[in-house]
Amino acid sequence: MNIQQKTINTLRVLSADMVQKANSGHPGAPMGMAGMAYAVWLKAMRHDPSQPNWTNRDRFVLSNGHASALLYSLLHIGGYDLPMEQIKQFRQWQSKTPGHPEHGLTAGVDTSTGPLGQGFANAVGFAIAETMLAAKFNKPGFPLVDHKSYVFAGDGCMMEGITSEAASLAGTLKLNKLVVLYDDNQISIEGDTDLAFTENVPARFLAYGWNVVHVKDANDYAQVEEALRQIEGSDKPNLIVCPTVIGFGSAAKQGKASAHGEPLGKDNLVAVKEAFGLTGDFQVDQDVYDHAAQCLKHGVDARKAWDEMFKNYEKEYPELAKEWQQWHGELDLAALKQAEGILTLTEKAEATRASSGNALNKLAKLVPNLVGGSADLAPSNKSYITGEGDYSASNRSGRNLRFGVREHGMAAICNGIALHGGLRVYCATFFVFTDYMKAAMRLAAIMELPVTYILTHDSIGVGEDGATHQPIEHLAALRATPGMRVIRPCDAQEAMDAWLLALTHKGPTSLVLTRQNLKQYAATQGQVDKGGYVLSAANKAQPDLILMGSGSEMSLLTDAQEVLRAQGIEASVVSMPSMEIFLKQSKDYQEQVLPMAVRKRLAVEAGASQPWYRFTGLDGKVLGIDRFGASAPAETIFMEYGFTVDNVVKLAQSL
Repeated sequence: MNIQQKTINTLRVLSADMVQKANSGHPGAPMGMAGMAYAVWLKAMRHDPSQPNWTNRDRFVLSNGHASALLYSLLHIGGYDLPMEQIKQFRQWQSKTPGHPEHGLTAGVDTSTGPLGQGFANAVGFAIAETMLAAKFNKPGFPLVDHKSYVFAGDGCMMEGITSEAASLAGTLKLNKLVVLYDDNQISIEGDTDLAFTENVPARFLAYGWNVVHVKDANDYAQVEEALRQIEGSDKPNLIVCPTVIGFGSAAKQGKASAHGEPLGKDNLVAVKEAFGLTGDFQVDQDVYDHAAQCLKHGVDARKAWDEMFKNYEKEYPELAKEWQQWHGELDLAALKQAEGILTLTEKAEATRASSGNALNKLAKLVPNLVGGSADLAPSNKSYITGEGDYSASNRSGRNLRFGVREHGMAAICNGIALHGGLRVYCATFFVFTDYMKAAMRLAAIMELPVTYILTHDSIGVGEDGATHQPIEHLAALRATPGMRVIRPCDAQEAMDAWLLALTHKGPTSLVLTRQNLKQYAATQGQVDKGGYVLSAANKAQPDLILMGSGSEMSLLTDAQEVLRAQGIEASVVSMPSMEIFLKQSKDYQEQVLPMAVRKRLAVEAGASQPWYRFTGLDGKVLGIDRFGASAPAETIFMEYGFTVDNVVKLAQSL
């Protein structure tokens, strides 16, 4: 057995050992894809285990993330910071080898995968980012940004709708440095894929505008290497169809659904090891480590050459080199706040979607690597950066991305852009369509990615579009997502401050914005970073009651405050643009805003009432919406649902 085949077989057996010891996991795909992995990860890709975050490395995405044991085996034998003790702790508490790959936890993992198709779409984001940065920074003789994005994707990924969305856009954009290897093993958990999946995948990708190459037997790494050579010079994204055998090497399991998601069994694993001549547990011989190091030497050399090139780049293009460092660094909130003209805001009534659009365009001048787009709703979302052009196959310098009606794909692609580094990214749609985006938004929160979501038409204020387009439960759903910062501003100043926080936050931020015009306040500047604050105080040290809310409902509360004051009832009005931020403030500050002694509390928000009960307590009330909307003018719906000053006053009086 030559060293190439021994390395491939070691990857298979090591992966199976991990699953067997954990008594949990997926051995089949790693055993089937080991030859592909050898050809791609060890031979073709340029990366350096000693510098896992090198900016010009080739990216690798295991979209079928259940095959994580294969990736961990590669990282281990390749010399990444993943010692054998971690390999043996596969799927165990606090290990660096969780059941599905997690970005930020394990060196060499470029994105968290597991929900099928997400990784595929992330890679489209990688490829977009690569072209954008190349257009900005590359100069003759200085290919600062020049790398590929490789994806392993299985039948499950191909079934998911998000893959279709992302692949269609990738073809339109001619992302020719995107390389997807399709693990066509024709097995899913329930059995043969023919049960539910008989389509011609290569024909589909040809229709998307991809370059498609076929491998006869992907178990033969040389055939995969030849396919990789064939796609050199392609002007389209590339799909390499790789027929494999799930569980390859296990006479009892290969080609069967039982190889997918359960250990091989001790006896079957012994038989596999005997067949491959690797009889020990977790056996990796020194010659395999040595061979892997030799395979990856070209990546190490490429990284060293890049470092030297950048030193010369700094001398030749000092201003661009300075920008490169800035684009790859963090933004300074204080510096942005002090920028000239940043706080020039309207005094007239204005929808917060319009306020957000104005803020976006002001900040885009200060943050030149801010890019993004909408799911075919830019005019409604106010999410277009004026004068900066559209990104396309013929214009890689455009800052506006046209995602088309692909909300799920859009969100996952933005995750990839954020993961790539060098760019600040946002995406936009109607708030109700976060239903389509939720899986990708959740992954952004898990990975702590600084993606900004512009989510307009935030309530029954959408009006005539009716129940299908009027978000009800969506605020509660996003607020319940760990790590997702949700901000619902009440005026232009809160909207600007929300943007400032979003651009300097290390995790994702959802900006929830109105369609209808809102009045402006004098006391909102610089308050959003507290999450909640007293917008309008009572005329006494301890108010008789507290009125609280967010966004468009603040005008109801301030108007009701005046009516109550005329009746001798002193209320304080609390703006709560972000519950998450408020709950991170000190207990003393929270007490100042919501004093425990004031038990009469009324929360008002045009959405599900559930989140507000943590602030109103047992003696308080919530005016929310716990049913779906209706088609009518917004003013009519607000009135019919009780969102009037008279009803707010009546509820306050009843406390």
